[in-house]
Amino acid sequence: VQLQASGGGLVPAGGSLTLSCVYSGSFHSIDSMGWYRQAPGKQREFVARLSSDGDQNYATSVKDRFTITRDTAKKTAYLHMNNLKPEDTGVYYCHGVGFLVGKGWSPGRRFDSWGQGTQVTVSS
Repeated sequence: VQLQASGGGLVPAGGSLTLSCVYSGSFHSIDSMGWYRQAPGKQREFVARLSSDGDQNYATSVKDRFTITRDTAKKTAYLHMNNLKPEDTGVYYCHGVGFLVGKGWSPGRRFDSWGQGTQVTVSS
């Protein structure tokens, strides 16, 4: 399963941005889609996750400002970011886990895929 992230850019503090992650390939099901970010000189950190049952999880630093959604028909996950802060600057990666197609369309091998990242820069 391949993931392609896009939508990053330069935005002033307090602004908004929506990231998109298009997933493609043959798969049986997706357990969850998520977003992570990596600031310069720091480790990659969790931002948000949307499970197949609709459960949403957010990092404390982005809760109430970011929203993760998914359009299954478009095979796209989104990260809607509001009230952006300079500390939100970083490369954002989408992440998906689920199952590939097995015999007779049953769940096969598990997949764990990452997108290539998209740069978000928030100016103060």
